[in-house]
Amino acid sequence: MTEASHLNGIAPVAPALSEPEKNVIIGGVLLSMLLAALDQTIVAPAMPTIGKALGHADYLPWVVTGYLLTATAMAPLYGKISDVYGRRPTIFAAIIIFLIGSLISALAPNMLVLILGRAVQGLGGGGLFALSQTVIGDLVPPRERARYAAWISGTWAVASIAGPLLGGTFADHLHWSLIFWINIPLGLVALAIVNNPLKKLPIAARSHRIDGAGATLLITATALLLLALNWGGSRYDWLSPVILGLLGCSFVFWGLFALRLRQASEPLISLEVLANPVVRNGTLAMFLGQTANVGLAVYIPVYGQSFHGLSASSSGMVMLGLLLGTVIGASSSGRTIPRFTHYKRLALVGGTLSVICLIALAFLAGRTSLLTLELLTFGVGFGSGMTFPVATVSVQNAVDQVHLGVATGALTFLRSLGGALGVALLGAIALGNGLPLGGEHLQAASAAVTSALPFTYIFAACATATATSLIFFHLMPERPLRGRAETPVITVVE
Repeated sequence: MTEASHLNGIAPVAPALSEPEKNVIIGGVLLSMLLAALDQTIVAPAMPTIGKALGHADYLPWVVTGYLLTATAMAPLYGKISDVYGRRPTIFAAIIIFLIGSLISALAPNMLVLILGRAVQGLGGGGLFALSQTVIGDLVPPRERARYAAWISGTWAVASIAGPLLGGTFADHLHWSLIFWINIPLGLVALAIVNNPLKKLPIAARSHRIDGAGATLLITATALLLLALNWGGSRYDWLSPVILGLLGCSFVFWGLFALRLRQASEPLISLEVLANPVVRNGTLAMFLGQTANVGLAVYIPVYGQSFHGLSASSSGMVMLGLLLGTVIGASSSGRTIPRFTHYKRLALVGGTLSVICLIALAFLAGRTSLLTLELLTFGVGFGSGMTFPVATVSVQNAVDQVHLGVATGALTFLRSLGGALGVALLGAIALGNGLPLGGEHLQAASAAVTSALPFTYIFAACATATATSLIFFHLMPERPLRGRAETPVITVVE
């Protein structure tokens, strides 16, 4: 690939990497993703200990919110940066920023410095989510890419289980700062693993530039929206001047961002990408699916305590069905996608299964056995897991190589935003029906909840979001997957 071809924005040829080198890179970027995913789950169990050690416990929610704000807002920006400057320097920068944030957090002498460190961690963590999937997109063609979805889902499952266990163990038996110190060796290992192999990945479009004004508008709009979603119903009433003001300001900045996309000579997110019906419908389907999935994950432990007598420490075990189902569903879908022409039907079947299981949970709330709960949540996870590879592969397959980072960043951004919206919406339902917010006062929940009606509403809301995601999957055009010619494809009889 010549310098001139880079400057003209011509997509680079496929990197000359052996299969072992590809697997090394994928292992390294997934380790990076594990770092960012762990930091969304490892802190919560240690928050009481941190509050006692640093004081100002009323600011503890910002330890989580600070990370969420910066990680979500930065995801689409990293996609564009990696398209311009290349994957290797961008992922190196994301890991280093994340490790700097970890160091600040580990050494924090007070709550303010800890919150600052968490925000810096999020600045790097947001890139690790998007770049991991983008690098996999560089390495393998779309037809083969889906089988790596199980690796990604497995990474999230490990973080979901190991994070709370490690966080509680470090805080109770060692020192809370180990939650952040553990990132340093893991991050350095990830850098060492991917250093040499990533040098062979070409730069997709060196002549392009970053739209700084558009990036600022996007980050501001996202931060204001996430603040409203996190504070609404808990810190302030939904109709309070603070929440309405945050939502109004966010709406204004989203409008300015949309105007910037139309006027900028090279917008942060290409209008060509946004106009693509596959990208548009695929990202919206993922947004709604994650709204249901993350929201459900927050309230399943509360349900386990309320109606199955589980303790706060053991209530996380009811998450096993959902997590295992998600991993197995993603793995099954990823292995099946290359073999079918009408691969979109996998997402439609999986989403339908999730809706059926969620409706069953809504009808059976308050009178399910623990085994039934595990089976139904496994079905929800299996169905939603089947949709994730379809959305990711479809979106990446629909854009040119030079726009791969932008499209993947947009998908990651809406997936994260959907999770935040799901927690906020179900939180509003919970508070309106006398339940504590998910993750707060869990021991009190089992004694306070006498009616299954709040959980009926929660499961029904998740079913509605999942059913709406099916509409967008149905509207998403199905394009032939690019891949090696020798890959056998089964044409489903109409």
